Amino acid sequence: MDATEFSDRPAGRPDGRPAPIWLRTEPARNRRTTPLTRQRIVTAAVDLLDRTGVDGLTMRRLAELLAVTPTALYWHVATRDDVLDLAVDHIFGEVPLPAAGPDWRDDVRTLTSGWRAAMLRHPWAPSLIGRPMLGPHVLARTEFLQSALVRAGFTGVHLAVVTRLVANYVIGAALTEATWRQTDDPQVRADARRHLVANPAAYPTLVASGHLDGTRWSDDDLFLRGLDAILAIDPGR
Repeated sequence: MDATEFSDRPAGRPDGRPAPIWLRTEPARNRRTTPLTRQRIVTAAVDLLDRTGVDGLTMRRLAELLAVTPTALYWHVATRDDVLDLAVDHIFGEVPLPAAGPDWRDDVRTLTSGWRAAMLRHPWAPSLIGRPMLGPHVLARTEFLQSALVRAGFTGVHLAVVTRLVANYVIGAALTEATWRQTDDPQVRADARRHLVANPAAYPTLVASGHLDGTRWSDDDLFLRGLDAILAIDPGR
């Protein structure tokens, strides 16, 4: 790749790093390379991430999956971080975006349940949330969440706090559940519970409360009950 191929790219940050991909326009296709688009790249990247996890995603492996040279790939994405940002936003695009209904809590439940489900389908995703969240799918769903909370009466710092509480709760729940599931061993949680029960003197409260007992409450039930506890916050406080 020669220097002229980058001459019409938008300027990056003052330190020379490229600006986030969402703040750059997609370049026109280079006719000397196999036709590529951001959509083709992100579809292949998500497939690779689903199979290998974040550590398995390299630009070379992605180029091989797309049957192009790394040079062709770099025409569209300047860094591996670009690919991860595209992939995260793609996952948010799988989250159903419902029409606003009469009950703001139902709207938040629907949105966050879909978000959790999407992250569990792609267990690499929760660990990447927190990257620059500027993709169109991310922003549309964040807008929906905050608009529901505004209808509830949250404003100012209270709106910011509850938005963060909800987001962190969903991400944490998905990350914990995805970690359990990635063991591919349904006995792991049962073994952990048996360890507690075998040591009641050390963990009397955990034994009594059913901590790590997957037979008492489902993850879905615990998730929704926890979310309802957050949504019970008084907007005026």
